[in-house]
Amino acid sequence: MKYRTLGRTGLKVSVVGIGTWQFGGEWGVDYTQSDVDAILGKGKELGINLIDTAECYGDHLSEKLIGGYLRRDRREDWIIATKFGHHFHAHLKRDDRSSAEDVREQLEQSLRALGTDYIDIYQFHSLSDERFNNDDMWTMLDKQVQAGKIRHLGISIGYNGNIYQTKNATKVKADVIQVVYNRLDRTPEEEVFPSCQDQNLGVLARVPLASGFLSGKYSKDSVFPENDVRASKGRNDPEGRIKMIEEVERIRKEEVPEGVNMAEWALAWCLKHPAVTAVIPGCKDPSQVESNARAAELVQE
Repeated sequence: MKYRTLGRTGLKVSVVGIGTWQFGGEWGVDYTQSDVDAILGKGKELGINLIDTAECYGDHLSEKLIGGYLRRDRREDWIIATKFGHHFHAHLKRDDRSSAEDVREQLEQSLRALGTDYIDIYQFHSLSDERFNNDDMWTMLDKQVQAGKIRHLGISIGYNGNIYQTKNATKVKADVIQVVYNRLDRTPEEEVFPSCQDQNLGVLARVPLASGFLSGKYSKDSVFPENDVRASKGRNDPEGRIKMIEEVERIRKEEVPEGVNMAEWALAWCLKHPAVTAVIPGCKDPSQVESNARAAELVQE
């Protein structure tokens, strides 16, 4: 495993982390504590030290499962990133909650779920610019940083080209930007990444495998179960999927070196951009954690 400094936080994070939306049950699988223990245990064995989760991956369910593992492990060995701004109601149903009072309560719930007294990176979760412009919320969060409950603030931007929230990161004392970035979506390269570099912000690239499509294992005929986010209205566009599969196949033929696993190549591709600190792919089982971790071997530092 390789490690990089997460911008101005000074935190040393593995270049490959573990994304955990799937633990909340919206990616076609319901996870048990033993499932999660096996995934995170394999990650630690391979040198991964970064976990990304959120308040609304289930009703703090992902956090609770991670907390169950952390209670039997060394908390200080992990960099835990979670998020705030939503309340989960049901499968793919949540509402926005970003008042200072709501966020303070979400923070306490996340701390309890994770079984910890501090969060390493606490991220504004893909909300609107209007909700971003809330001085009371950011003032409250700064007080939580001073109290030691949060080590660093971050912003998970919802729109890949959201330069407004990125440019204002330093103003709200955020040190990390999380953004969708992969070989099929290079939007952040235009404005977001240059701004991150100017401010020395750490960058976490989410969806680095384009929801699994850059693994190369899906075809035009692939069908996802009803409880998989990829089958939901607004995401399951048959015409768009066909175009994506065709583009993935072109990339496989023209860009991926012979004998190299496509998923590993795709993760390493993200990490080649100088602005990107780490990728945070999801994983269904320990074998996928191993595959993701091997991407670090393709990265030239």
